[in-house]
Amino acid sequence: MENDVKKVEEADRLLPPPPQSLPSNSDEDETEAAFESSEKIVIFDGDLTGDDDATPPFSWRKLWLFTGPGFLMSIAFLDPGNLEGDLQAGAIAGYSLLWLLMWATAMGLLIQMLSARVGVATGRHLAELCRDEYPTWARYVLWSMAELALIGADIQEVIGSAIAIQILSRGFLPLWAGVVITASDCFLFLFLENYGVRKLEAVFAVLIATMGLSFAWMFGETKPSGKELMIGILLPRLSSKTIRQAVGVVGCVIMPHNVFLHSALVQSRKIDPKRKSRVQEALNYYLIESSVALFISFMINLFVTTVFAKGFYGTEKANNIGLVNAGQYLQEKFGGGLLPILYIWGIGLLAAGQSSTITGTYAGQFIMGGFLNLRLKKWMRAVITRSCAIVPTMIVAIVFNTSEASLDVLNEWLNVLQSVQIPFALLPLLTLVSKEEIMGDFKIGPVLQRIAWTVAALVMIINGYLLLDFFVSEVDGFLFGVTVCVWTTAYVAFIVYLISHSNFIPSPWSSSSIELPKRVTVTNS
Repeated sequence: MENDVKKVEEADRLLPPPPQSLPSNSDEDETEAAFESSEKIVIFDGDLTGDDDATPPFSWRKLWLFTGPGFLMSIAFLDPGNLEGDLQAGAIAGYSLLWLLMWATAMGLLIQMLSARVGVATGRHLAELCRDEYPTWARYVLWSMAELALIGADIQEVIGSAIAIQILSRGFLPLWAGVVITASDCFLFLFLENYGVRKLEAVFAVLIATMGLSFAWMFGETKPSGKELMIGILLPRLSSKTIRQAVGVVGCVIMPHNVFLHSALVQSRKIDPKRKSRVQEALNYYLIESSVALFISFMINLFVTTVFAKGFYGTEKANNIGLVNAGQYLQEKFGGGLLPILYIWGIGLLAAGQSSTITGTYAGQFIMGGFLNLRLKKWMRAVITRSCAIVPTMIVAIVFNTSEASLDVLNEWLNVLQSVQIPFALLPLLTLVSKEEIMGDFKIGPVLQRIAWTVAALVMIINGYLLLDFFVSEVDGFLFGVTVCVWTTAYVAFIVYLISHSNFIPSPWSSSSIELPKRVTVTNS
């Protein structure tokens, strides 16, 4: 086995460097890679000179070697913000939105596989490609939006971990202390990175298993209706009273920073982008492992939704339940047992919060390094990324520590912040994955392109509805209203620019629409 690996490494050193798909910057040669060559996992194929047109046959061994990035990606589907959306959907809408949860997860899989496609086919991650694709002003706007989305997600994740620590310490540790403890995961992350990618992936597998066991235990203890569960999955239902929860279910599965993250994670495997068959092989294995990972995340989200549907649907508490008081409500409703359900919930919530904060730190490194082309040591980038989120989170923990209602309102604003940022990850992704000069043979075809743009449009329309509903109910005062209108105008204008830049829809800003009259003139002459 060791001799085989040495042969592959020796052959890899003899391979020519992968082609640059984009015009390079003057500092392109100094760009820091997502993973150093020594950090990447070697995928042994035993055929270094064979037919490049034939994709190698399926191998369980290779599937195991490719397994990892999809599970790290899936953690964004299980963060505390998603869990709060699940419990509120269950408490207010019962089982009726399970079908939407399933299809939203499927849409999330499509988006994440496009992100993986970009990373594997180009050998570069999304933030790096955006740096070269867009002019300087647009690049900095995209970077700022990505950082805002990451900070908003991180606040929810850290607060979720702090709430779990408060539950498990029986209230001994206040919220701010939980924030400090959770902040230390940055150093845990750095410690784990030193032992290699596989060790880090193993830790996340344990955390996902902890969530799965905790919420499955809750599911078994509360015994939700199997009949209602199947009807909820198979029969689409939506009423005017549950539209807001439906929007939340869809909005939670597309996390902007996760789109950037997955395109970098897939580069942890050593793949030659020049060999078409090996790129296709990698995409096939990533599709399998990502599908399994998101199926597990769907089951965990389903457990949470059905537990709260069983306990609180149709009750007076349904509209008041949130992440802060969910554990106490569960304890009052279902009591103890062998292990009190309050602590089962706390363990699952802690695993969700800790895993998502570490992946947030990971994503922050790639976003900052890619957009700004920073050459910093990993520990320095991790500390900077973590500080950007921990400082505002600490302020939030101190200010909102005394009020559950205030924390719930804050969480609504953070969900809005996430929704606002979604187009700034989706539109660049769809633009890049559709360009032949970037993707080569792995440019998506017209059918997949239309499906992807339809999904993106659906997600943006749904989140637009959430924003409109939220601002109509929350915006009060002339000055605040004017400010929101100005920002909304700038926001919409930038989205129009991104769409026109993609050339998917002809517009006065796109080169194709400018050339069209010339071609028509030549044809008619």
